[in-house]
Amino acid sequence: MFISNLNESTVAANSREDKREEIRLDMEAYDHAIYIDTSEPGKSAISGPRYETRLESKYLDGSDLSKRFRVETFRSPGVLGDASTPRASLRCYFVYQCQFVDPAADPTESRLEVISDRMFLAKATKNTKQIYQEIIELAVSRTGPVIEVFDIEDSQEKRLVVAFRSRTARGMFSALSDLYHYYGVTSSRKYVEQFSNGITVMSIYLRPAANLDRGFPPLEQSIHQITKEISLLYCVPYNKLHNLFASGELSLQEAIYGHCVWVFVQHFLNRLGSEYASLSDALDVKNNAHMLLLSKLKRRLRTETFTPDYILEIVSSYPNLVRALYASFASVHLAVGPGFERRSIAPTPTVKVLSDEDLRAKITKEVSNEHEEMVMTAFRVFNNAVLKTNYFTPTKVALSFRLDPSFLPEFEYPRRLYGMFLVISSESRGFHLRFRDIARGGIRIVKSRSKEAYGINARNLFDENYGLASTQQRKNKDIPEGGSKGVILLDPKQQDKAREAFEKYIDSILDLLLPAETPGIKNPIVDLYGKEEILFMGPDENTADLVDWATKHAFDRGAPFWKSFFTGKSPTLGGIPHDEYGMTTLSVREYVQGIYRKLRLDPSHVQKMQTGGPDGDLGSNEILLSNEKYTSVIDGSGVLVDPNGIDKGELIRLAKSRVMVSQFDLAKLSSDGYRVLCDDSNVTLPTGEVVANGTAFRNTYHLRDTGMTDMFVPCGGRPESIDLVSVNKIIKDGKSIIPYIVEGANLFITQDAKGRLESAGCILIKDASANKGGVTSSSLEVLASLSFDDAGFRQHMCHDDKGVAPEFYKAYVKEVQNKIRENARLEFEAIWREHEETGVSRSVLSDKLSVAITTLDEELQKSDLWADEKIRRHVLGDALPKLLIDQIGLDTIIQRVPDAYLRAIFGSFLASRFVYEFGSSPSQFAFFDL
Repeated sequence: MFISNLNESTVAANSREDKREEIRLDMEAYDHAIYIDTSEPGKSAISGPRYETRLESKYLDGSDLSKRFRVETFRSPGVLGDASTPRASLRCYFVYQCQFVDPAADPTESRLEVISDRMFLAKATKNTKQIYQEIIELAVSRTGPVIEVFDIEDSQEKRLVVAFRSRTARGMFSALSDLYHYYGVTSSRKYVEQFSNGITVMSIYLRPAANLDRGFPPLEQSIHQITKEISLLYCVPYNKLHNLFASGELSLQEAIYGHCVWVFVQHFLNRLGSEYASLSDALDVKNNAHMLLLSKLKRRLRTETFTPDYILEIVSSYPNLVRALYASFASVHLAVGPGFERRSIAPTPTVKVLSDEDLRAKITKEVSNEHEEMVMTAFRVFNNAVLKTNYFTPTKVALSFRLDPSFLPEFEYPRRLYGMFLVISSESRGFHLRFRDIARGGIRIVKSRSKEAYGINARNLFDENYGLASTQQRKNKDIPEGGSKGVILLDPKQQDKAREAFEKYIDSILDLLLPAETPGIKNPIVDLYGKEEILFMGPDENTADLVDWATKHAFDRGAPFWKSFFTGKSPTLGGIPHDEYGMTTLSVREYVQGIYRKLRLDPSHVQKMQTGGPDGDLGSNEILLSNEKYTSVIDGSGVLVDPNGIDKGELIRLAKSRVMVSQFDLAKLSSDGYRVLCDDSNVTLPTGEVVANGTAFRNTYHLRDTGMTDMFVPCGGRPESIDLVSVNKIIKDGKSIIPYIVEGANLFITQDAKGRLESAGCILIKDASANKGGVTSSSLEVLASLSFDDAGFRQHMCHDDKGVAPEFYKAYVKEVQNKIRENARLEFEAIWREHEETGVSRSVLSDKLSVAITTLDEELQKSDLWADEKIRRHVLGDALPKLLIDQIGLDTIIQRVPDAYLRAIFGSFLASRFVYEFGSSPSQFAFFDL
């Protein structure tokens, strides 16, 4: 069939002045394709049709898993006499749609007779099947690629076989060609085989490209280097400096290093400058007009000065500087592992390693202007900040860097970070930030609905992560862990790769937390930090269903902290689900009810607006636990409004089903009620108003003056949904049109906007106070994980296969719920009391209490009180859950739980109880009255 199609197709013969021809053919169908090209062995095509990139994009990297394709490609042994170069030969590619024996094989299935394509089974030799069987068994049990090299009998060729999970390395096929071309190697034939368990295997027959002029290492050494760099290529198959690599101007290691720093520069180039800091100091922070002007200036400086494309243009213009900067980076972090020499993996053996001062001088000498100097100087900042990295680990799935955050300008980031990780993969980029050694917070995945949305999300990524971690730090005042947060931003074309991005993020961070114990797979890294680190994580946006995997993966990698690594895991793994038990909502409700109690309000007469609908964790439980009159609910699908009160029974039905307001039965709305979905347009409301665009209406509904909102509880929505500009829409004649706001969603309202609202008479409880119930639950889940040994943890904290909870677990959940209510009630009373006494706004008092508690906490941990065994045991006896002490014993808990964690429990318990009772500015003698 292919031969007849070839005869019927037009072969493009491009006549040239030298009368030589280039033979090119492309024939594409839905289930097969043929490509024929003229190319020179050992040289990458950086122009022309680039058939490998094309077939890869159309057939290999598609998101439709029901359509998988295998590829066979061959190079002609002879050269074409009339080709554009006397060394050119033909390369043919044949693409076939797979016909699997079992199209729905389990991801853990590894038997070839079950998972293979029928054509592969019919054509493959016994030796090939044995090789594939063994490598697939390894790939199924690993996160990253499996790489093997085999000798070919009676031949100088080597067979390179690479197996990895499909969809985890977009662009790998063509990038691999560029990699072996860089080392003077070409392929005689190569195959891409797909298997229905989700594994892709590439098999490539390699030999020296004898036609090349410049000298290359012997094939054995080149192949060895290629296998070492495939893992790096897998992390970022197509980097932003790839063309410089394909053309030979940079090595792969230099190019990917440049790509990583390009990402770094986007977030940390000091675009505001010293002038901005001076202006900030000169302006009056209490003057709203001044702050609004400063906010607009900051936004413009950050968005317009250095765009990603402009930064890339500068970096691409100076490959020699990138090479010199990489040499400095590699000289520090390149660890020599078993099985290879430093010289065999040093990518730039001819480049002299310069000191930081010499690099500064070299940059100043070679660049053309101030902007270029700022960008290339940021490379030095990056190099100096890296404390450890998995960059040179033989196997990895993403690139991770533990950074010293001291390079951050204090006027932009006044609260100093303790720890900072940057992770870069083929699907995403992300950070993990924490404010203390012992810290905990959720990991969220940010998706972008458009390229424009991605640009905004990318610009705000670090600042949003910093703000979330800072909020977490304030929110965690009652518990031993400080605040942390992780944010993963999916690349524009990778919006369907959330799981892959999350798994790579977690695995690459574990590379930097766990000691290397598998030579050749995980070699020791250079650790300039020099201390053991443990991170405590939890679920957040788009990660709730991924937590179990992270827990099991930490166990599989031998992490001793696997039980406590993630909270929010399923009950079969000992987790306490926040949504099932309403943990976060319990604290939000305590503040809502506190306002009603203080003001003697009847909740049934309170008109309520809520963002974050019945499909969400916080939103659904707020509906289930509340007793107000709902007048509006806004969620991801649209807006639901009824001035006469939304039918509570129908809302409860949606909340129990965890579905959006798009599923609301419209027959249960009054004649004045309506629903506008995001996809709607030109909708006429009962008032006669016409809504032109449903999405715009949804995004701004919370800012409308409807006259039917007494209590607003944000349970969802993007950060900064109310800022210093938009807040003016809900302040009328100097008075807030919403009397009460309890901010359940993180960072929904900016701090300066909170100040405006409170000045306008709004009673506002900020996020760090309102939604801390979830962190209390998670902290007590971590404590149980640390206190039990593995056997006791499984017996007392893990549900059985039928979902039955142990009796201890049931009782422990109730104790956790009571602790959440107690902590929220104590803080509410303290905030209310101090506001009455001082007149300071409640959102400011929330921060003051947090700072007072965390400061006293740190002082207490370092004080002589901890050294006094009698006091230490007494405080721990009060601070630890009674159930845990009764079940395990105080002595055993003290023995098992890390000392740093026990100190944190000691300090946080004493500090929070003291500040809640005596206030944020007590007398110096008050502590002794506690």
